[in-house]
Amino acid sequence: MSLINSISLWLIPSIIGIILVYGTFKRVPTYESFVEGGKEGIKIAFSIIPYLVGMLVSISIFRASGAMDFIVDFLRPALDMIGFPADIAPLAFIRPISGTAALGMTTDLIATYGPDSFIGRLASIMQGSTDTTFYVLTVYFGAVGIRKMGDALKVGLIADIVGIIISIIVVTIVFGY
Repeated sequence: MSLINSISLWLIPSIIGIILVYGTFKRVPTYESFVEGGKEGIKIAFSIIPYLVGMLVSISIFRASGAMDFIVDFLRPALDMIGFPADIAPLAFIRPISGTAALGMTTDLIATYGPDSFIGRLASIMQGSTDTTFYVLTVYFGAVGIRKMGDALKVGLIADIVGIIISIIVVTIVFGY
């Protein structure tokens, strides 16, 4: 274990050193390139802010309006028929929209049901196997000026649905529920 700790301790500084030595060998002004990259990063961060604020306000309005509870209550009979726990449905709905909100819901589910319960394990695996599709599209695609997001949206949502289904299968098979 000591060898792994030593490697992990020195890995990132070694990679940075290799990049600097390689850049110097290729006669690239490494410090100036680093500073230009920092300037570009700040510009990108400022260009993302309007998209981020719009997404956060939309999420807050959706959650505060009670629409999520209405949708879950409406779908509860159908979810029960297919064996999908209705308690996890809000996480499945909010995960493609906001990672922070999904993490909060996952934390709440684990605190309520326990980390070793079906719901706790399912929430954990679902959190790790799905992505924040709408967040990625609005923030990152918006920052670089991509306007036609239809295909990316379809693929992202299909990947999220597959991740949710596989999460249920994995928890059921691996943990024997």
